[in-house]
Amino acid sequence: MSFHEFTVKDIDGKDFKLSKYAGKPVLVVNVASECGFTPQYKDLQELHKSGAVVIGFPCNQFGKQEPGNEQEIKEFAKSKFGVTFPLMSKIDVIGANQSPVYRFLTEKASQEPKWNFHKFLVDSTGKIVSSFSSKVNPLSPDLKGAFEKLKKA
Repeated sequence: MSFHEFTVKDIDGKDFKLSKYAGKPVLVVNVASECGFTPQYKDLQELHKSGAVVIGFPCNQFGKQEPGNEQEIKEFAKSKFGVTFPLMSKIDVIGANQSPVYRFLTEKASQEPKWNFHKFLVDSTGKIVSSFSSKVNPLSPDLKGAFEKLKKA
């Protein structure tokens, strides 16, 4: 199984095939609008503008910090941080109702998100290669370096 085999719902409720990103590394992040890490949206957007593929999955499981509906989430991310990278529909990233794509990510990385803005780095073949905690900034040398290394591979 590969990350690219999943179809998810985007923030507008439309099917979104992750196979669209086959051949490219992808950074997958569970996002929230009312979190201390929410300013990372700005750095995720900067990473996206530099040519990186970033996908955000809103989640309300950690501190109930993503209470809005999809339209509110989309508007917040765009108006406050200029987000243009793809956002998906709100999902559960852990627990009994964990989305299938996050079940795949957490099983392959042997790590579940502990909070909002946990990051999974997926290589061009759809394999999970790294996992970064919420505390790791998207523009940190470790994360950005890992991404750049995959882009050259």
